[in-house]
Amino acid sequence: MKKNYNMLKLVLATSGALLLAAGCYVQDRGPGGDVAVAPGEVYVDSAPPALLVDTQPPIPGDGYIWIGGNWFWEGGRWQWHGGRWDRPPHPGAHWVANRYESRGGRHVYVRGGWR
Repeated sequence: MKKNYNMLKLVLATSGALLLAAGCYVQDRGPGGDVAVAPGEVYVDSAPPALLVDTQPPIPGDGYIWIGGNWFWEGGRWQWHGGRWDRPPHPGAHWVANRYESRGGRHVYVRGGWR
């Protein structure tokens, strides 16, 4: 009898947990409360401002590449990151710039980086 009672408690607890979980909706939010679309993507309020002009300093040495300045979506607003010289983190790596897309009338920020 005790075995059946324990089994009943287990079934009821599991059923309750499943019912609670079925009613939950989780929406991933990025920094600043932005809604994440996919990894590295987030819905944003507006298209970015026009690019600013960077002055490219002399190359610091062999193996460096110039990464032009770009707007980044941070903390719920556009932040300018000036251009810089950088080295690829490993052989064969290449830099992919941020990009901005319009999907269904919404602006989507897609973060770039080394690939």
